[in-house]
Amino acid sequence: MVTKSFEFIFDVGGPNSYLAHKVLPKLCADTGAEAIYVPISLGGLFKITNNQAPLMRYADTPAKRDYEMLEFNRFVSKHHLPFSMNPHFPINSLQLMRGAVAAQHLDCFMPYVEAVMTAMWEQGSNVGDPTEVQAILDKAGLDGAALLAKANESEIKAELIANTEAAAARGAFGVPTFFVGDEMFWGKERLAQVAEALQTPHTNSDDH
Repeated sequence: MVTKSFEFIFDVGGPNSYLAHKVLPKLCADTGAEAIYVPISLGGLFKITNNQAPLMRYADTPAKRDYEMLEFNRFVSKHHLPFSMNPHFPINSLQLMRGAVAAQHLDCFMPYVEAVMTAMWEQGSNVGDPTEVQAILDKAGLDGAALLAKANESEIKAELIANTEAAAARGAFGVPTFFVGDEMFWGKERLAQVAEALQTPHTNSDDH
């Protein structure tokens, strides 16, 4: 029996990736599907696609910026999420995402993602500081030193670049992006559409 699956393109530095991450377990339970996490560099994706973060993109359109924040807060409230804006935001998340790729190779990916997401978007930690990141990982029961060392290997850096370029080639321009087969959905607001697509025959990610 082939398990239904979909891809979740993410970067822990994006607060909307955190929001999606928190609600994906319910979506997976409701649909019987598996979420395949694909770490990318959001900064790298922005460069490839000539995109910008919302705060910059809507700098000259305050009404649009304010509405984006309104919808963000509505999502947090609806799902009762323990979100807190990180006082160090924006943080360059490149090393964190290299760490995510490293964690895939060291078989501790989901614990790594959960530890970093929690530290970043619930505890207000300065995850731009490698010393603090190592302490966060160690506290989560992971080998922080090994993960940080692995993240600096050239093969890991190249893999993150490849993930990012592949996402852009498929049409992604921001996070969170979801792929059900070859069908792309952008933004946490599209999760209902992702669920619908998972109920449609012949749309498993294995098919493309």
